[in-house]
Amino acid sequence: MSGLRERKKAQTRKALADAALRLFLERGYDAVSVKEVAEAAEVSVPTLFAHFPDGKESLVFDMDGDREAALVAAVRDRAPGTTVLEGLREGFAKNPRPGDTAEMRDFMRLIEETPALSSYFHKMWLRHEGALARAIAEDLGREPDDLAVVSLAHLVFGALDVARRRDDPAGDLDRIFELLEKGWGSILKP
Repeated sequence: MSGLRERKKAQTRKALADAALRLFLERGYDAVSVKEVAEAAEVSVPTLFAHFPDGKESLVFDMDGDREAALVAAVRDRAPGTTVLEGLREGFAKNPRPGDTAEMRDFMRLIEETPALSSYFHKMWLRHEGALARAIAEDLGREPDDLAVVSLAHLVFGALDVARRRDDPAGDLDRIFELLEKGWGSILKP
């Protein structure tokens, strides 16, 4: 019975997130109420908040927990003999990255053009960066605030941000990871 209940909860959550994103992209985030999202998903407003207690912004980031878990898993579950960067590179290759598809570009444009979503995204980004730093630190037997660990996590998220704004996000992310893996020395020489 609990398997059915969990599937129904997941379906309701997905229906809410899909309806919200569709409406937000069509009409703009600020022009859509939570009541309209609930109606589009054929649920009540209290049901919407039961699934998204953090408010309207969280409807856009329904995959937040899954993305963070995948990021940490890319470090923890990588193949033996694989470096942290190689594990992350493989992890990013398995999942769509911001900018990889027209839908993702529309999604990112919505976030960038909506102050409330941009703020939420920034806080989420910092939380994911911290989770990545902790996973790297644990994996390497270092302290979570180790300079190299914190810097690497920050550089990885910076790479994502730079790549998604370019014409070839996937290819550019690969090139940035290559620089992170091999160093910057050869490109910085005159």
